[in-house]
Amino acid sequence: MTEAPLARYDATLQGLARKDRLRMLSPRAGLDFSSNDYLGLAASKRLGNAVAAAIARGTPVGAAGSRLLRGNAPEHEELEADAARFFGAESALFFGGGYIANFALLTALPQKGDLLVLDELAHASMHEGARAGRSEFVLAAHNDVNAAEDAIKHWRAEGGMGRVWIAVESLYSMDGDCAPMAGLIALADQYEAFIIVDEAHATGVCGPGGRGLAAAFEGRENIVALHTCGKALGASGALVTTPRTLCDYLVNRCRPFIYATAPSPLMAVAVREALAILAEEPMRRARLQEIVAFTGGLLAERCGVVPSGSQIQPFIIGDVRRTMAVAAALQARGFDIRGIRPPTVPEGTSRLRISLTLNVDEAAISAMVEALVEALASA
Repeated sequence: MTEAPLARYDATLQGLARKDRLRMLSPRAGLDFSSNDYLGLAASKRLGNAVAAAIARGTPVGAAGSRLLRGNAPEHEELEADAARFFGAESALFFGGGYIANFALLTALPQKGDLLVLDELAHASMHEGARAGRSEFVLAAHNDVNAAEDAIKHWRAEGGMGRVWIAVESLYSMDGDCAPMAGLIALADQYEAFIIVDEAHATGVCGPGGRGLAAAFEGRENIVALHTCGKALGASGALVTTPRTLCDYLVNRCRPFIYATAPSPLMAVAVREALAILAEEPMRRARLQEIVAFTGGLLAERCGVVPSGSQIQPFIIGDVRRTMAVAAALQARGFDIRGIRPPTVPEGTSRLRISLTLNVDEAAISAMVEALVEALASA
């Protein structure tokens, strides 16, 4: 070979730079309008004290093995028992993160001969799991129950005989809109399908007690839910809540679970405390809803933006360069808002993703919106 060993990688990076798509790591700076720490729990004293107390009583930092070997700690099992009760499911299984949990579910549960119907805007981890899995899969138009049903009908008409799986987010991470859960559940029931609901951005924020947008349906035999622990819960990891049979199946057949070192027992302690905070401090969710309403009204008035109604407010600009210029101007003014570009979002929809958390108040939001108006005028 005559090509320099790193040439292809350099060429890719140069191509990304020409398109203004080159990503770089940058430190935290300015007021938080970009994190997923919706309830302000990541730095809460209760989580810190719970972890400190666990260390004091001898809880190890590392699990030191997979759950099926020596890595299964009492803290993992206590968390899973509490989570199953909290979310109203038969069982729960703790994974190291939401990405790997989504990938694990879609590579382990849908079988050869099955059909997976995946919302086109679902998390990248779901798309990766669908591509790596054993079942056939199709993409359905975003939040379109009829499109999902048409895909199922077409597959059946073509001779598909296996089980149908439907995979969606409940609250979408880039648009801040909600899935039509009742319609999707009815569709799953009609076609004897399973539905996998990624509650990542809804857990802790939406539904009764912060149990998510699929809370009314948890505990049914055809529902699998994923509750990310690194967003509103302020920790890390992910809880998969399922019927007992599917939980046992994952323990026996899910390679990303079987062959991974277990999450830190200290993180299990933190997540368990976060669930307790959800139950005991409902004022956090109420306060967040006040902030969401205030921001939505202000953006509508000053910028003509249609409020998403959730803590995720997209501000679509379209052009990549202008989007990144506006984001840079806001960051220079002390507001940590990031530009989101393709391929994370569809072509022509580059945007600011304004994330609302309890780490800001109305005064900070008002100042941010004024800075946004000025940045748009000069970009």
